[in-house]
Amino acid sequence: MPFKPGRPSFADLNRRQTLQLLGGTAVAAGAGASGTMSFAASHGGEDEIIRAHGYSYFGDLKYPPDFSHFNYVNPNAPKGGEIVLSARGTFDGFNRWAWRGNPQTNSDVVGESLLAGDTFGTAVPADSLTDQYCLIAREVEYPKTKDWCVFHLRDDVVFRNGAPLRAQDAAFTFNLFIEQGIRSFSRSVSERIEGVEVIDDYTLRYKFVDGISRRSLISQVGGMIVLSEEWYKETGERLDEPSVLSPMGSGPYQVGDYEFNRYVVYERNPNYWGWDHPINVGRHNFDRIRIEYFADATAEFEAFKAGEYTFRSEGSSKRWATGYEFPALEEGHAVRKSLPDQTAPLNSGVIFNTLRSPVDNRNVRHALTLAFNFEWTRESLEFDLTTQRNSFAEGQEWEAKDVPQGAELAFLESLGDVVPPEMLTEPVVMPHTSNKDTPVDRRNKRTALRILADEGWTVDDQGRMVNEAGEQMSLDFLVLSTWDDTRQATIETYVNTLRDWGIEVNANAVDSAQGQQRFLDKDYDLIQTSMQTFATIGTGLKQLFGSETAEVSSWNPSALRSPVVDAIIEAALNAESREEEVTAMMALDRALRYERVIAHAGYVPEYWIAYYDMFEHPEELPPLGIGVLDFWWFNEEKYEALKAAGALR
Repeated sequence: MPFKPGRPSFADLNRRQTLQLLGGTAVAAGAGASGTMSFAASHGGEDEIIRAHGYSYFGDLKYPPDFSHFNYVNPNAPKGGEIVLSARGTFDGFNRWAWRGNPQTNSDVVGESLLAGDTFGTAVPADSLTDQYCLIAREVEYPKTKDWCVFHLRDDVVFRNGAPLRAQDAAFTFNLFIEQGIRSFSRSVSERIEGVEVIDDYTLRYKFVDGISRRSLISQVGGMIVLSEEWYKETGERLDEPSVLSPMGSGPYQVGDYEFNRYVVYERNPNYWGWDHPINVGRHNFDRIRIEYFADATAEFEAFKAGEYTFRSEGSSKRWATGYEFPALEEGHAVRKSLPDQTAPLNSGVIFNTLRSPVDNRNVRHALTLAFNFEWTRESLEFDLTTQRNSFAEGQEWEAKDVPQGAELAFLESLGDVVPPEMLTEPVVMPHTSNKDTPVDRRNKRTALRILADEGWTVDDQGRMVNEAGEQMSLDFLVLSTWDDTRQATIETYVNTLRDWGIEVNANAVDSAQGQQRFLDKDYDLIQTSMQTFATIGTGLKQLFGSETAEVSSWNPSALRSPVVDAIIEAALNAESREEEVTAMMALDRALRYERVIAHAGYVPEYWIAYYDMFEHPEELPPLGIGVLDFWWFNEEKYEALKAAGALR
């Protein structure tokens, strides 16, 4: 699972995403028996050389070299119109990769990569976990050993200013991310990619470090955005500093109008080179994508009801159950619907920052998870609309079950003493059950207090949870003022339970800018956010769950540093078949649950959406996303009817 070199915002970790949002598909590969790959002479050796129109690690590419468009798009979708969405909080720039500041979440959409990557968070393609296809590149070449790869670039790609995109720009961007990029990404890439060589204006060669897993290497370099070397030299911009300028990329959209903290508009790039590329047919259908910013959830929803923005993804079960009764819906101007979500849910819940005491102790974390009452929360705050999450791979083939056996047991045993003995002999960790009639479950409280007492924490005669030195347990819970009422009520209930146990908790809400910086600095003990799921194996798992980058990786909000998780990821990188990969992911799920870094909240196996009735989508949606900003389209007739009816502002 490779990563793009960006960092997530606090918002990113709380919206449903596919793995592709993390940096290109976690891909598979091999020579295709169906004519998708060809062989050429080797570069200085006898190894067979694969040349292909895409990359897949284990097997054939789904789409042949002459494919005309992805199966799930409408190739005749009309172009035009505007879709308006909402966001809460603020933004202060367009450099998505700066470590400081609060950049606009979608600001990397202006660029593209050698192999096609996600657009506005939708996987490309959205119907395969294992494929990537050439975009800026016309062909990728590599030996079966995957010791190196060569990208042959198209000669018609231009940046939005009309300047040609060349191999020198790709090499420059690669080195820029190594020198100025996010620390966890830069460190990871430097240790795995020896360097990049420009062969000519349209040919680029990457050399990989010897003695490491070949997994994710080609997809990682192929999935890296390409930016203009000339633009960086002319402007003096830095990748590691916030900026009000939008980087010079070659993508189908560019930043148009904006006002910081109020709105941003992404509009069609008039110089876009790739409208007729098979990857783009039926996609990028809106002329304008506008995002309106709101200070809080109430103002945001009222604006939708009034027609100030036109598409909404609902995240509040309370609002979904009780709030959708307003004139636009009743008169048929707006649509409210649920669409099936075929992806694994994000691992949302209360996450413990293992860098901080006392939650650096696994048993303390176990005790604190017992304060979360899912059953009461679901019935009292979520209108019975959520489902209990058991696993980091909920509902997937690789979800760990019961006691390990067969191939999974053999895999774990092969890792040696790093695996805790109880992981081999006891059932996988499951969430506790609670009394739905009261937020404070007495049975779970008694269990938690016994666990805490074993770790040196007891309740004194003043009702305070104290250690042997008489110091009260104190926890800092990072909360944002922009969060919706259901989320804040869930946190408040959990915090009140901890206080009932004698624990001091600071849960004062902060604004989005302060919250984003504290999130990046890991300045919290507890946080209600998400950890990513996984569907394939790749080195990106080290940024999600690995010890080496735990302190600096913004993809790892728990700062998990687990020897057994590290060992599983390292061994998993050597999987030679999809079956071995599934076995390794099952072991990873088991180990993550063993570490108890999250009190799992519930999830909804659907997309809840509402929109003004002027947007359309393919009848059959792909499994990896609904693709609103990717392959939906605008119906001009319906828009004019809504406008005539006064439904829109």
